[in-house]
Amino acid sequence: MPRILSIDYGQKRTGLAVTDPLQIIANGLDTVPTTDLQEWLFRYIATETVVEVVIGYPKHTDGTPTALVPAIEKLKETLVKQFPELLVSYVDESFTSYEARQIILKSGARRKKRRDKGLVDKISAVLILQNYLESKR
Repeated sequence: MPRILSIDYGQKRTGLAVTDPLQIIANGLDTVPTTDLQEWLFRYIATETVVEVVIGYPKHTDGTPTALVPAIEKLKETLVKQFPELLVSYVDESFTSYEARQIILKSGARRKKRRDKGLVDKISAVLILQNYLESKR
């Protein structure tokens, strides 16, 4: 069965998560430099059975889009062109980075691990995907 991939797009790093083949559980996949993201995605989607991509859509607390939105919209456009059969959609990512930091803190991770921004990005991608899966049910 095909997987769903989620993207927590960042200025420097991008967190990625994917479902299991039954689309039940969201798992952290990787954190990649945003400059390498498009190449990474093309390779992954070409080798794995991915049916859908959900991209975190960042907004300010007043609901206005952040400065990252134009780059995110361009990424979506590129994915749709490259993989026309792929469903690509946005998911509200409000507070996922905050939630990810709280999860890491509560896990009892050592200080060095808590400062790993790549881990925050990966967990944020998992939270985006979990929220999406729950909204589908």
